[in-house]
Amino acid sequence: MEGFFLDGALRAWLLEDLGHGDLTTTLLVPEGLEGEAVIVAKEEGVVAGLPVAGRVFALAEPRLAFTPLVAEGAFVERGQEVARVVGPLRGILAGERLALNLLQRLSGIATLTRAYVEALKGTKAQVLDTRKTTPGLRALEKYAVRVGGGRNHRFGLFDGVLIKENHIRAAGGVREAVRRARAGGPHYLKVEVEVTSLAELEEALEAGADLILLDNFSLEAIREAVRRVAGRVPLEASGNMTLERARQVAEAGVDYVSVGALTHSARALDLSLLVIKP
Repeated sequence: MEGFFLDGALRAWLLEDLGHGDLTTTLLVPEGLEGEAVIVAKEEGVVAGLPVAGRVFALAEPRLAFTPLVAEGAFVERGQEVARVVGPLRGILAGERLALNLLQRLSGIATLTRAYVEALKGTKAQVLDTRKTTPGLRALEKYAVRVGGGRNHRFGLFDGVLIKENHIRAAGGVREAVRRARAGGPHYLKVEVEVTSLAELEEALEAGADLILLDNFSLEAIREAVRRVAGRVPLEASGNMTLERARQVAEAGVDYVSVGALTHSARALDLSLLVIKP
C-alpha cells in the first residue's frame, strides 16, 4: 500500500482518541522513557494493514520505529508476533488503540475474503466486494479485500455504471436504461445491469449490456441464466452469499460472486499490543 494519502484522516482519528492528551500515560509514564512493544495475534488469520499501523505510530510519535515481522497478507497462527514498535513509550501508547483498531478491522476483512477465495477454488468465479463499506474507511476496506485475494467492484458511484432496480424504474425499463447510459456516456463505458428475473435477463441481453448481475436468483435460476447467456457476457451473482452458497453459485458457472459481507459483516481479527520493555 503506497503513499500516505490517509494522513489527514489518521491525524483526525488520533485526535479523536487523544484529545488534549493521554491523561493516564502522562501521569504514569515518565517523559523520555524508551520502550518496546510487540503486536501479537490472539487467533489465526490473514494480516492486512501493517503499512497503515506503521503510519499511525509515525504520526503519533515520529521517533518510533515500526517493524513488521510478517509480510502483508500473511496467514498467522495464534500467538505469533506480527510487528514490533520501538521508541518513546508515551508515543507507543498514544498510537496503540488506533493502530490496533485499523489493523484488526482490515485483517478481519482480509481473513474473511481469503475464506471466500478458498471456497471458490477450482471454479472460474472470482470474489468481488461491494460498496457496503464503513463510511470513511472504503479505501482501506477495499484494500483489505485485495490483500485477502478478492477483487474490487466499483470504488464508488463515479467509476462505473451499474443499473439497478431503482434506475430501471426511473428510466421506464431495462432497455431504456441501457439506451440512456450508452447515449450519455463515453464510447469505452462498460454498462452493467442488475436483473431480478430471467425476463429482465433477456431484456438486458437484447439491450446490449456488457455485464449482467443476477440479484438474489435461486440456484436453479442461476443455472438457467448461465445456459441462456452462453458466455456472451460475464455474469455476476449476489445475494445471501454464505460460504456454502457462494461455492454452489460459482459451480453453477457465473464469472463473479459479489459478497457484501466482506466489508459489512467481517469480524475483527483479535490482535493485541504488549509492552515487553522496559
